[in-house]
Amino acid sequence: MTSKALATALVACGLSAAACGGGATAAGPARDAEPAPRAANPATAPSGPAAETAPATTARTTPPAAGTTSAKPLSGKTVVIDPGHNGANYKYPAKINKQVDVLTQRKACDTTGTATNSGYSEAAFTWDVSRRLEKILESRGATVKLTRHGNNGVGPCITERAAIGNKAKANAAISIHADGAGPADHGFHVIIPKKIGGPVDPVVADSRRLGIDVRNAYRSGTGIPYSTYVGSKALSFRNDLGGLNLSTVPKIFIETGNMRNAGDAAKLESPEFRQRIATALANGLQTYLR
Repeated sequence: MTSKALATALVACGLSAAACGGGATAAGPARDAEPAPRAANPATAPSGPAAETAPATTARTTPPAAGTTSAKPLSGKTVVIDPGHNGANYKYPAKINKQVDVLTQRKACDTTGTATNSGYSEAAFTWDVSRRLEKILESRGATVKLTRHGNNGVGPCITERAAIGNKAKANAAISIHADGAGPADHGFHVIIPKKIGGPVDPVVADSRRLGIDVRNAYRSGTGIPYSTYVGSKALSFRNDLGGLNLSTVPKIFIETGNMRNAGDAAKLESPEFRQRIATALANGLQTYLR
């Protein structure tokens, strides 16, 4: 190569690193891989709702070019959040105990839910976490719909909760709960639908993927262990829940912890920890939807 040709080649390399060598990309983790747990020390703040924590942001060193926009990770996705129970359900026993058809059996329209020993209700907890999750998902570009719009009402029935997700044609739906098991039982679990020869059958496989992604994100984001009393590796498959049986979109339930266990209850009562729960759920949903 002449000295003039060598100089020309060196200039070309300086202008374009890609012209002189390629980069490798790493493969992502397997979906079924179990996450490394994050410490789950409960906060000591009071149990009332806390101010929302803004999502972390990364400083931009170079402004985007004029006329361009940075796409958010969940743009174009619709998520339905179903906050379990409702704050005034206990006032209307005749209404919530009305039997409805969930295809595999008949069940009560809705239930009151459980509470911690200090009186913090499951309905208040699910509403608080759902609102936090809603804000996080919207900040990431998702369209979010809730099955109820406050914690002072009754219902809706489990059949209506499923219909809301179906009507929205949600890309994913999640029903948020906390369990009321024995005081020695602790941990969380995700409930996934089973095939029943009904409308949920076409989305059972996708619901399983959603459940695994949420399970992994919840474990690593909150540090709460897998349930010691339900399911295998925090996964439980059921065919008796109307909210799942009647769903035509990928949907799961999550029992975020056991409110009757002192250790779990201390976490669920903490506003700061509820923010961690919401963030972990958002991360699991985003993993599934990306």
